[in-house]
Order: sequence, then structure tokens, then C-alpha cells
Amino acid sequence: MRVRALPVGAACELHRSLGVATHSPAYAVDCVRKRPWLWTQWRGAKTTTTVKASSLRQGVLPALSPQDLEAVPEKTYPTVLQQHLNNVRKFKDCIVLTRVGDFYEMYFDQVEEFAPLVNLKVARRATTLGDVAMAGFQHTQLERYLKMFVQDLGKQVAISEQVRIPENERNGKNGTMLFDRRVTRVVTAGTLIDESFMDPFENNYLLAVHFSGALPALPAIVDDRAAYERYRHAMKIGLSWVDLSSGDFFTQTSDLASLPSLAARIGPKEVVLDAPLEAADQSHLQRLISDANLPIRFHSVSGSVTTLHDWQSMLERPIPAETQSDFTVFEVSAGSLLLDYVQDKIRDQTIQLQPPARRTDDEYMAIDKQSLRNLEVRATSRDGTFQGSLLHAVRHTVTKSGARLLSQRIVSPSMSLSVINDRLDLVQEMCNEDALREDTIALLRCTHDTCRLMQKFSIGKGDADDLLGLARTVGVMQKLSTTLHEHILNNQDRLMSGNNQHASQDFTFLWDILGRLDLDSPAKAAKNIQDAIDEEGLTRQHMIDDAIGIEAEQMAGEVVMADNSGVKGPSLTRRRSKSAPVDKSVDTKPDEIWIMRREASPTLKRAHDEFDKLIDARLDLVAKLRKELRSESLTLKWSAVLGHFCHIKGRDAKGTLAALEGARIIGSTKSTKSFYLSDWTHLGVCIDDAKLRIRTEEERVFGKLRAEVLENLMKLRRNAAVLDELDVACSSAVLAKERNLVRPLLNSGTSHRIIGGRHPTVDAGLKDQGRTFTTNDCSVGDAERIYLITGPNMAGKSTYLRQNALITILAQTGCFVPAEFAEIGLVDRIFSRVGSADNLYQDQSTFMVEMLEAADILKQATPHSFVIMDEVGRGTTPEDGIAVGYACLHHLHNANQSRTLFATHFHALADMTRDFAGLACYCTNVVEQENGSWTYAHELRKGVNRESHALKVARLAGLPESAIEVAEGVLAELHRPRGTDEQRYGSSEHNCQTTGDHLASSG
Repeated sequence: MRVRALPVGAACELHRSLGVATHSPAYAVDCVRKRPWLWTQWRGAKTTTTVKASSLRQGVLPALSPQDLEAVPEKTYPTVLQQHLNNVRKFKDCIVLTRVGDFYEMYFDQVEEFAPLVNLKVARRATTLGDVAMAGFQHTQLERYLKMFVQDLGKQVAISEQVRIPENERNGKNGTMLFDRRVTRVVTAGTLIDESFMDPFENNYLLAVHFSGALPALPAIVDDRAAYERYRHAMKIGLSWVDLSSGDFFTQTSDLASLPSLAARIGPKEVVLDAPLEAADQSHLQRLISDANLPIRFHSVSGSVTTLHDWQSMLERPIPAETQSDFTVFEVSAGSLLLDYVQDKIRDQTIQLQPPARRTDDEYMAIDKQSLRNLEVRATSRDGTFQGSLLHAVRHTVTKSGARLLSQRIVSPSMSLSVINDRLDLVQEMCNEDALREDTIALLRCTHDTCRLMQKFSIGKGDADDLLGLARTVGVMQKLSTTLHEHILNNQDRLMSGNNQHASQDFTFLWDILGRLDLDSPAKAAKNIQDAIDEEGLTRQHMIDDAIGIEAEQMAGEVVMADNSGVKGPSLTRRRSKSAPVDKSVDTKPDEIWIMRREASPTLKRAHDEFDKLIDARLDLVAKLRKELRSESLTLKWSAVLGHFCHIKGRDAKGTLAALEGARIIGSTKSTKSFYLSDWTHLGVCIDDAKLRIRTEEERVFGKLRAEVLENLMKLRRNAAVLDELDVACSSAVLAKERNLVRPLLNSGTSHRIIGGRHPTVDAGLKDQGRTFTTNDCSVGDAERIYLITGPNMAGKSTYLRQNALITILAQTGCFVPAEFAEIGLVDRIFSRVGSADNLYQDQSTFMVEMLEAADILKQATPHSFVIMDEVGRGTTPEDGIAVGYACLHHLHNANQSRTLFATHFHALADMTRDFAGLACYCTNVVEQENGSWTYAHELRKGVNRESHALKVARLAGLPESAIEVAEGVLAELHRPRGTDEQRYGSSEHNCQTTGDHLASSG
């Protein structure tokens, strides 16, 4: 047999390919015959030979050496890409941003998906495994893109920082990798801490909900509805919510039926549920939480946080032993879920929260989610904007934390008479004493957001500016304490002499505020901060940082413009060489900026003294060298490449260096000469060492100041709470002076007596336009529990309903109210059924939404509740609407016995309820003039108005006159007696009235 010979390397490879290391030569030859392509690629270009089969080595071939058996290494991405890819696989639900030098970058599929959404340019990076999509931005722009990713797109972002690997550990990682890139934090909507894009006027709550049982399935048939509702009210849930930016931490136990309203009141930015619920119907969960746009996350508790004791590491102080038994198992489960989720997201960072405050249902007035929306407490119902809401109308606070406190109070009005009256006492004092109010407001304007500053320090962040802001705020606290104390003493003196008609008989509420201010230790910390930090140096540093930022923005703009025009972009290296040369002249006084005063510590002062001596020595050296070389152009320089060297330029460069001992030329041109000199090299190294010692000592002093602040964490938070209360009180006082508000009287009864009441937001809007609001009285309560209100469209019925509900909310918040007089019995719940809108997302028609809201009212309202219902039954036929409206009135009158304002266009209801002892009819009207014009009479009066004047409103809205004429004809035809049809209509109305009489007598 004749076989073409193979090169030695090819033969070895052939053996490996065929697996013939232990087979006979005949088998090998047979394989070559059948698959010649296995060896032809190895054949020599022109080298051939012939052999006989008998000449081949006989017997079993020896096994290949380990070197020959070594597997071909699997191809991988470059280190940075591989680290990024590993993090993407680990954090599957996150956008991963990897720090590479001064940039954060993203790669692979996430670039294609998200980069266009935030206007990042997509580039390609070549690798052995193919091109990889990439995009990035400067690290200084991190918060800008976090806002877009987290707030605008609702995503989670995992931030992978570059962490230098210690030299002794590099051998374990191939010995070449300088940095490890690991995720140090996962940013979500509810775990923001100090990001600048957070709303400073609202809390950023993260809410965790724990369900005590399986979620009930939505009823498929009407018969299941009752069982479903019973289960919702019986099923216990635990809630826990936290604001990581301020440290506020709360828990509460409630039932499943109350969850949507509680979630609407809390207003979380993110919700966390137990992991097993991830398999549940997501639309059902969204319906339970009440907000379809709210991000819901699922989390499994790791086991490290399961009890109250496990919470202690994240709290500024332990939970008091006497209150630990108050927490229910549901609250502990929800709190553990919350804190474990937080730990999972903040990773290696530590955080200090305030001990959890328990909330109970009887502490606060309950405002359900429909009422929050319908009454436009925090946002308008039409477009969800802040302007036009109740909060917008009453917020005159001057601090961000004060605005957050007012927002909390207005959605959770108090049920405690003592708490409400204490707040009103403070508002009254600020209202009566103009000087005290103005002084307090002026001081509050100088404060910083203490709670959020403290939270930054608790996680190891915070800079010198934050320390100074905190110190200034403590100074304001001291001045406020002095101002309040002097005010009390002065008023007590004038009260005793009878010269102060406004002085309160009892200043307990002010003494209480002063008693809560603990200033001794914080004042010492503030003084240490102000004595240590050099504000002038800090200002200079900011100017430099601003200049660098402006330059970076200009560079980015030039790059974008060049990219859009197809022209090569500017060179960053070239720009830096012009603005910040690497060769730094040091022949003049150094421009080093120090953040700490040199007297901040003895060590720092010694370091500065040594540094000053070295600078003087450098100046002496320059003078000496210029004299010896007769060169005024000589300068001492430093660069990262050359180190410390001397430089001469101009005609001086032609001279000789023979006069200098040890000088060594390192570069020379026609106009410049650079050389090393041992004297400058030694001195320069000493100066660098001195700078390092100063920087190190500054960091130590800063760390000491931050530790001192953290020691006062609890006191500072308590003091900050006092400032917030003063801010809210001054806000209400300013509003009272501007809008002519009065102090409400609160009692434990079940009646309203409001004289000259006004709608807070409408009144404010009209006053801004120079117009006057028509006031109305409201005395709903014991004698007349229900007002049945009729009247034409746009005559103010809905406004009247809402204004009395809003006055009630403001009164129990502790604010003055828009009225001439207000006396209100405490309200435990406010319900509203106003407006009309369908809910297509939940497959609910307008009438269905109306009936669901009415059902909640009839099931939950109590004699201490306040109910407003507007045009119940309008979404169906008139007969059905009258029946539903009557049924609601009957139930409210006989079962709920709540204070109720009920507006309707079904005039028959007035006749059907004439025997209701606790119901009175009121109406608004239209005043027609002799010339045919007409105006609305918004005053409420007793009686029934059986004309809705709808066609007047239609003409006012601009309906074509031809359409108006058609409508008038139809209306006249409907009012004309028509025999059988008229009898039928009259019979229907008569039957409704008869049924009402029967139910009234049986009730």
C-alpha cells in the first residue's frame, strides 16, 4: 500500500483526531483512506514520499504526553467585559453600569435595549469573540442617568465599582488583574438615599406588605362577592415602610380591604412583597396596591433578618423593651421583609434608621384612596398635577423637611384632641405675634435638611459642605431656642401687668418645644466643625470644580456636534494640555487648597509649619539657582513622567550648567533646557511627603468630625423634628393672615357647625384673580344628619360638598380653616362619591365604579364619619338611579347615621324622603333677569329646586343654537301630558314614592 507521508506534527494531530493512539496501523491507514480531508491540510507544499504499510511502527502506539493532551483554552471576553457579563447574569433584573476609569459603561444586549432610551450613543468594541455593543457616560453624570433609568423607566440599576485588588491577592487572580468590579449597590425607586433627583418636598417611601394567608381570587359570579368581601376584611396584613433618605420607619397592622387606601395614603415609590407572590396574577396585585404604575418587587428573606432583635443593627437606638410586645407578628414579618430587601440593595453600606413607630387605625382619620383623589388632597384628579391641590393651596413652609411633615399630616389628620389643640395653640401664637413669626421664618430659611444630611453621614457619605450645613443649622436651633424663651418671658411679664391682650394664659406648648430641644452636645459638635473647616478654602475648591465641570460640558458639547456633523471630535488630551499642563511650575507660592484650617489639630498645624518651611526652602533654592546661572527664566517643575526637574527657556538656555554640581541634562532644544538637580529632587520629594501628611491628617480630622456628628444622631433628628413643627405652624399662620382663616374648635361630638365656609383651593384661585368666593354655612349633625341638596348644574353643589370635607381635614390636621366660624366633632373617616370615570384597566364601567365606591361607604361609615355623595345613580336609567339613590339615603339615615351631604338631580328623592327625621333639603338656584340674562346663585338655602337648567349650561358651553332649539323642543314634548305614557311615568314615580314611604315607616 502506498500512502502519502505526513509531517510529524500532522501525524500527532491525526492520531489525536482519529483516536488511534492505541489502535493498529491498519486501522489508521483505513481512516486516512476514508477521510483524507483530515490530513491534507497538514501536508507539505511540495514534500511527498511513499512508504509501505509494513514499514509503519507495529503494535500498540504509546500514549501521548500530558503536554500533547492539554486542552485548548476556552475563549473568553476581555477582563472588564467578562466581569460585567458575570454581574449581568447575577443581577438579572437590573441594568448593570460598570465603572471603567472615569466612565460608567454598559455592554451587550442592555446597550441595544436601553441606550437609545436615554440618548446614549451606541458604539462597538472588537473582541476575539466578535464585536460587543457598548455605551457609557462620565462618572460625574451618574445621577442624571440614574434618574432616567430608575424614575423615568422604572428599572433597577446595579452599580459595579472598580475595587483595587491588594497585591497579595493578585496571584489568585492570574496576577495581572489590578481591579475587581463588583456590584456595591442596587438602586431602585424606593431605596434612594442621597440622590439629587429625589423630590425634596415629599418622602421617598419603600413599602413592604406581608399577607397572613393566601390572596383571595376575584369572584367570578355575584354570589361569591359577599364571601370575597368577608375574606378581605378578615385577612390580616402587616405593613412596614421606610424613607431611607430621612430614616423614618413605620409599621402597622391592618386588613386586606384597607390596603389600597393605606397604600394611597403612604404614597410609596416602590412596593416589596414576599417572593411566593410572584406567581400570583400581577394585575390582581396591582389592584390590591391601588396603583397600576407602582413598581412591585418580590423578595425572599435571607434568614438574617427575621426578628425584632435582628433589626437593631440598622437602628440608631434599640427598640424600647416595654414596647417590643406591641408589634404584631404581621408587622415583624413585614419589617423583616423590608429591612432584608434594603440590605440586599445597599450591599456593603450601613444605614441607621429611627426605631419603628407603630401606627394604628384609631390614631388618624381614615381617608380612602377615592377620597384622596376626589378631594384632590395631594394632586388634581384630572391631570395629577400638584398645582390646584389642597396641599398646594396651604403649603407656605420654607424648609423642605417642613413641607414633608405637612404632607404627612394632611393625608393622616389626627384623632387626638390634645394633639390637635397643641398644634392649633402654636399656630395661634404665631398668628398673634407677628415679630415672633417673622423672626422664626427668617431663621428657618437659614437651615438645611438635617434629616437627610444625617442619613448621608450614617451611610458613610457626606462631605465638608454637609458638615458646615449641619453646623449652621445647629446655630439656628440655638437662636430659635433663645427667641422662644425670651418670647415666653416677655409675654408672661406683660400678662402679669395686663398689657398684652393676646398673651396666652398657658405657654405649656412652647415650654414643651423648648424641652425637646437638646442643644448642648450638638452645639459642641457644631463649634468643632466650624473651627476645623476652612470655608474660604472650600469656596475656592468649589470654583475650581465648577470650572472643570463647565469645561467637561463644553467638551461633551463639542464631541456631540462633531459627531453629528461627521467631523473628527476634539482631542481631550489636547484640551487638557492647554488648560492643565502636566508640567507644573512651582517657583511661586503653591496654589494648594486645604479644606481644614491648620489649627484643626496639633498634628495638622505641625504638618503645615513643616510644609511652610519647605516652601521657603524651595523659594530660596530658586533664588540661588537664578543667581548662580544668571537666569531669571529658571523654574522648578514636576511632571508625572520626569518627576522633579529644572527648566530654563529663552536665551538663558544657551548658557552652561558647569557651575552647578550634579546637574544632569535630560532634554534640550534651541530655546529650552531641562535638567535634573539633586537638591531640587530631594526637596521636591520632601514637599510631596508634606502634602501627603497634610491630606492624611485632614481626612483623619474629617472622620473625627463625622463620628462626632453620628454620636449626636438621635439628638439632631429630634431637634430637626422641632424645626419642622415650627415651620408647619408658621406656614398655617401666614396662610391665616393672608386668607382670613380662623381657628377651628374641635370636640368629640358628631356635628358640624361651619359659618361662612369657603373651598380652600377655589377661594385661593378666585382671590388671585381678584374675585370673591360665595360663602355657605353647614350645620349638619345631630338634628339634621343628612343634607339632600338639589339645584342647577354649575351652581356650586359639588364645590359645597368638597369644601366641607376639606375644612374637616384641615381642622384635624391642626391648621386654621377658611370660614368665619368652625366647630367640628372629630371625624374618624371621610368618604366621597363624587365625579365620574370608568376604569377600563380593571374592566369597570362608570356605573360600576360608582357602585363600588357607594358600597364601601355603606359598609364602613360610622356615626363619626363624614360622607359626601354627588349624583349617585346618574350612570343608569332615571328609574334605577332614583331607586339606588333612595336606597343609599335610607341606609345612611337608618344604619350608618353619618354626617352626610348628598347632592342629586333626582328631585323625586326629596318627596320620597320627606318622612326622614334626620334629613333636610337644601338647594342652590339660578337668578333670571328681566332682560333674559341669568346668573348663578351659589348661596345654599332650604328647599328643593326642581329645575336643573341644563340647557342654559349647554348654551353657555357653546352648543350650536340649532342643537339647543332641538333640545328645547324635546324638553317641551316630554313635559306635555300624553295620556297613557304620562300615566305610566306618573305611576312609576308614585310607585317609587310609595316604596319609599313603606321603607321609611319600616326603618
